[in-house]
Amino acid sequence: MRAIQIRSTGGPEVLEVADAPVPEPGPGEVAVEVAAAGVNFIDTYHRSGLYPLDLPAGIGLEGAGVVRAVGDGVTKRRIGDHVAWASARGSYAEQVAVPVDATVAVPEGVDLEVAAALMLQGMTAHYLSHSTTRLDGEDTVLVYAAAGGVGRLLVQLAKRRGARVLACTSTEEKAEAVRALGADEIVFYRDVDVPQVVRELTDGAGVDVVYDSVGAATFASSLRSLRTRGLLVLFGNSSGPVPPLDPLELGKHGGLYLTRPSLAHYTQTPDELEWRAHALFELVRSDGLEVNIHARYPLSQAAEAHTDLESGTTSGKLLLIP
Repeated sequence: MRAIQIRSTGGPEVLEVADAPVPEPGPGEVAVEVAAAGVNFIDTYHRSGLYPLDLPAGIGLEGAGVVRAVGDGVTKRRIGDHVAWASARGSYAEQVAVPVDATVAVPEGVDLEVAAALMLQGMTAHYLSHSTTRLDGEDTVLVYAAAGGVGRLLVQLAKRRGARVLACTSTEEKAEAVRALGADEIVFYRDVDVPQVVRELTDGAGVDVVYDSVGAATFASSLRSLRTRGLLVLFGNSSGPVPPLDPLELGKHGGLYLTRPSLAHYTQTPDELEWRAHALFELVRSDGLEVNIHARYPLSQAAEAHTDLESGTTSGKLLLIP
């Protein structure tokens, strides 16, 4: 079968299409024919070496497809089942072996491409709005990269919980998209002093929560945009990692809280994984959640997909279609 591999770290050019053995499921695993694999910033961190891997390595964590074979001891999945996952290394491939407890069943009425698009970004938006802090009608939040894959979903889920959403984006086209998703205010964060604009929009108070996936370029502004005892949720670093922080800075800005979560922290058990994924699937089936697939690429264009993702010009989800 064909799969994307990296033999060295670096730019998108290190992504290679390789011939790889067809995976056979081990005990507790299922082998899946991949219908779609999600492209995410964490994949670029693995590719660049920011998050080190033992090389050579497969790449990609997320996807959806059809079960081809089951390993010993597997009873909750059968051949032919539609499944999706968010944590199976090597998902940029025609087939992949996935621990059965890392899979969720994709129900009728949910397309496999949509399921693949939702697993990592959708469940991230879900835990950010439902678990890292439980948003409600008293909260005002600032969402960076609001037109991106996580951002679009987070805006929708935050609005469903009643929060007021200030959406950071970079162009009028992206602003129109997030307004349509329910954002209350747009902040063109590359063109303005974000903390100043946030204070103007909140009568000087600042926001309750900042959701920051950008990292180094926005971290200082995020701190200065919070109200007293506000929460900064740093869940990505598309502009690079944040330098070390003296905890006294949190006190200087108003007794702030800072957390750096990841999806693994919020899908600790198969039950929690199923709950998050199926909450999103039900919203899709009820037309309560818009999932925007920005572009689809064949495996041979994985490098182009990474280039596009890192350019900051995409709006929504990028998928590889083996």
